[in-house]
Order: sequence, then structure tokens, then C-alpha cells
Amino acid sequence: MTERMRQFSHAGFTFDVLDSGPLGGEPVILLHGFPQRASCWVAVMDHLNQHGYRTYALDQRGYSPGARPKGRMAYRMSELVGDARAMIDATGADKVHVAGHDWGAIVAWTLASRHPERVRTLTTVSVPHPGAFAASMLRSDQLARSYHMLLFQAPWLPELTVNQFPTAIESALKKSGMTPTQIEAFRSEIVEDGALTGGLNWYRAMVFAGQGGSAKRVHIPTTHVWSDRDPAIGRKSAELTAEYVAAPFKLEVIEGVSHWVPEEAPDVLARIIIERATSGAT
Repeated sequence: MTERMRQFSHAGFTFDVLDSGPLGGEPVILLHGFPQRASCWVAVMDHLNQHGYRTYALDQRGYSPGARPKGRMAYRMSELVGDARAMIDATGADKVHVAGHDWGAIVAWTLASRHPERVRTLTTVSVPHPGAFAASMLRSDQLARSYHMLLFQAPWLPELTVNQFPTAIESALKKSGMTPTQIEAFRSEIVEDGALTGGLNWYRAMVFAGQGGSAKRVHIPTTHVWSDRDPAIGRKSAELTAEYVAAPFKLEVIEGVSHWVPEEAPDVLARIIIERATSGAT
């Protein structure tokens, strides 16, 4: 693509995109998690752009103002992966490098397992392969770390809590490692902009993962990134992830960093993405 992409359309929705870097650079698709938007990737994008990569970070379903369908069925993993695949189509590239953080990592895992012909390399951040995550529930303290996933299933209570007790929610985000700047972004980009329900619907649609949505074994060169101060994801699931990749694989452990890796260690993460992109690409 020789022009900047600001938006693309898919399934009747319009998605906003941050497109930066050399127009002719190798494309890297960046997928954000909850409760964030494409802006969480800006610092990583800067590093990747300096090394010649063209980066595309999209506000995903539920976050882009033009892509906020009602009801949890619209947020099944198959729909989210379809959006990511449409993003690749919009770039005009046959294959792209893909990196995802948090929920974006789950989309990336599933995209790579179901559409390997479109993914050149894969870098997943924080959240491991879904199979490894499930296995870790029985082999570590991961279940206790994941209590919020159950709380978010309620149809309206999380939204009410955020609106009625904002300081409590922001205090929890601070304990998770978020900075005041990140918390302000959560307040403005998620709560005030109306993206909270859409983001929560990703959790509410989890029960439909078995309907063509779950990730299978990945056959794409992959790096998984885990940070040792992540309160939500334990080390065991990161270590088990190798069992679900039938291709060159590397586990990168970043010390002294919380769950919010793209903003807390953008230079390190960019280096990891570049190393994966330049070694073992298919």
C-alpha cells in the first residue's frame, strides 16, 4: 500500500488504524488488549519504524467507534480473527508479521493457527497459547490470578462498578503496574469514549470459543514474551507454550516489568519483534 491507511471496513463495520513507518517497509500488524486501544503501541511503533518496518495498529472490535456491535455473540473469537484477517487484506500484503498483547495475543494465536498462510512471524506478549493457559490452570496458581475473567462475565455489573466507583478501578489498574498516563488513557479512551462494554464483551463471548474460535497448534516461527512482574499471568503458562508451537520457538522473559509490556519496555519488545521477524520467517 502506497498511501496511509486511516480506516478499513469489514463486515459492515469501520475500524480505525494507526499506520506509520516507511511506506515500502515490511508490514507488522499490532493487536492491543484490554482495557487499551491502538495507542498503547505507539512507542513500540516508533522503534519498529526506525528499523524500516511499516506498522499498523488497529482499534479492534468494540473499541473503534464504527465497530461496536451490541451483544456478546458479535465478539466471538472467529469474528475477532476475521477482523484481523481483513486488516491484513487491507494492507495489500500476502503475509505480515503479527504481534499481539493481552487479548490481542489470543487473537494473534488464533489467527496464526487458522490462517498460517497470512502470517510470516508471530510475537505474542503476556498471554500464552490458549492451550497452555488452560493447562496452567491445573498446574499452577493461574486460576487464582484469573479471577477477573469470571467477574467480567456479568452483563452490566462491571460497567456499573467502573462508573460508580472509578477510584477503586483505577487503584486496581495502578496495582497492576499501570502508570498515571495509562490510567488517564483508560479513562478517556475506554470509559469516556464508550468502549468499555465492547471491551468487556470479549470476556462475555468466551463461552463460544469452542464454536470455531479456539486456537490450535501453531506452525509459524513464534516468540512468546512474558514479564516477571505480571500479576495476571504466571510463568508456568509461558513455559508450557512451547508445547503448542510446531515451528522455531523462543520464550523471552523480561525482568522487572509488569503486564503492560508495550508501554513499559517498548525498546525491548521492539527488539524482540525485530529478532523474530529477521530469523526464521516463513
